[in-house]
Amino acid sequence: MIRTETVTIPEHVHGYPDVAFGGYVAGLVAGPCEATEIRVDFRARVPLETPMSLRPTRSGGYALTDTDGALLAESTPAVLSIDPPSPPSWAEAKAVTDAAMVSRRVTDCFGCGAACAPGRGLRLLTWDTADHDLVLAAWTPDPELADESGRLPPEVVWSALDCPGGWTAMRKQGMGFGGVTAALTATQLQPIYPDSPYISYAWPISHQGRKYTVGIALATPSGDLCAVAEALWIQPKP
Repeated sequence: MIRTETVTIPEHVHGYPDVAFGGYVAGLVAGPCEATEIRVDFRARVPLETPMSLRPTRSGGYALTDTDGALLAESTPAVLSIDPPSPPSWAEAKAVTDAAMVSRRVTDCFGCGAACAPGRGLRLLTWDTADHDLVLAAWTPDPELADESGRLPPEVVWSALDCPGGWTAMRKQGMGFGGVTAALTATQLQPIYPDSPYISYAWPISHQGRKYTVGIALATPSGDLCAVAEALWIQPKP
């Protein structure tokens, strides 16, 4: 018997207006998987405040479908072949985040929105620096982002691996505003806790036409990797 779960994404969990935040969606469909390295492909716009179905697939992943059965996103076991560069220091990341507070447009994006109230978004303020071929952020997750285990759940961890990739494509590879996550492949190496400091950093990998491939990582201030991802971002056609 195939067990199907009904999920609804809250209104505040959005990136672009009225569209569910990609990393959060990815975490929902990746979280139940037994594999440790998982790829999530986005097939269509995921709505907010709308019941959807989450069910296991024969591939060992999960599929998110709308009420008509149309596929919105799908996870599959994967192999993540990525070699993250060494993380920057906490001081470097903190300086970049402080600069982002005055340099970036203020939005209510669930991932990088400075306008989000604590616990209603990650407030992961990624920005770039001329000193690195990276985008950086110093991040201390709010306690309200944790689940009953006291850790950040997959949908929050995968969210933290989403926005930095878009900023990398825009700031380091020339992608225009309006790009979307087409695929996100990630692995979590150790638990991530609220009220603990983390360094978020991301780097460009390749660029071909409207497609931008980037790497993303989360690390402790001492340099221990906590999560790593590779993302494919796409610039929509005009």
